[in-house]
Amino acid sequence: MSEDQKKSASKGHDEMVVSQEQQAKITEVRELIGQLSDKESLYCSDASISRYLVSRNWNVKKTAQMLKQSLKWRKEFKPEEIRWEEVAADAESGSIYRPNYQDKFGRSVIVMTPRRKNSLSTEREIKYLVQCLENAISNLPPQQEQVVWLVDLEGVKMSDISFKMSREIVHVLQNYYPRRLGLVILFNAPAIFQPFFKMMRPFLETEIYNKVKFCYSDDHNSRKFLEDLFDMDKLESAFGGNGDTGFDINKYGERMKEEETTRFIHSEHR
Repeated sequence: MSEDQKKSASKGHDEMVVSQEQQAKITEVRELIGQLSDKESLYCSDASISRYLVSRNWNVKKTAQMLKQSLKWRKEFKPEEIRWEEVAADAESGSIYRPNYQDKFGRSVIVMTPRRKNSLSTEREIKYLVQCLENAISNLPPQQEQVVWLVDLEGVKMSDISFKMSREIVHVLQNYYPRRLGLVILFNAPAIFQPFFKMMRPFLETEIYNKVKFCYSDDHNSRKFLEDLFDMDKLESAFGGNGDTGFDINKYGERMKEEETTRFIHSEHR
């Protein structure tokens, strides 16, 4: 099976064109995971199962096992039900947020600035991160299913980075959101970050590792890379763009509440 055949070109809950061989494997996975609730059935679309299959190199048994674990996690964690009011206090610092623009491929963007992080428990940080992920995914256009992470590492200190938290983020992304990550841009990483990244390497699946891109403000190739990827008038100045780099929690909160209302109304009428 060629790589082109394996690529999913649709959003997670949209219809997708698949080969007969792919469809057969999707059917096999459905048979292995057994009876599903209405909510689980909605999550286990062909596109969603296809992402899990690609993540496990189209091995049906491994895919079914992974998907069962993901469904168990979603049943317990209820990521799609997290309301803005539950995480608003954790968002105040602007350490993680979804800006109101997409890249030139239509991918949602999540911005992370570790030096701004609150002193939260790992559980609270993961809950807010998951809310951002769910929000980013729900705002993807049709035929797009991935998000881009922009990580501003300017001036970061080792005390700003938690190995435990970083490992938990990787675990959530790799196990519960397979193939959702399109690109990770680490911007202006200082020399002290390199040993930390080497420590994280064993926990990164090859697919995730290959999507990490280091960019620097004083590097011409980095500038060209970002210009090809973003509208520079929208990209924050922290990443070399001309956009506003200020984070206004009040404006952001209003946007999150509006989007949340629209999303929940839509889900109630499905």
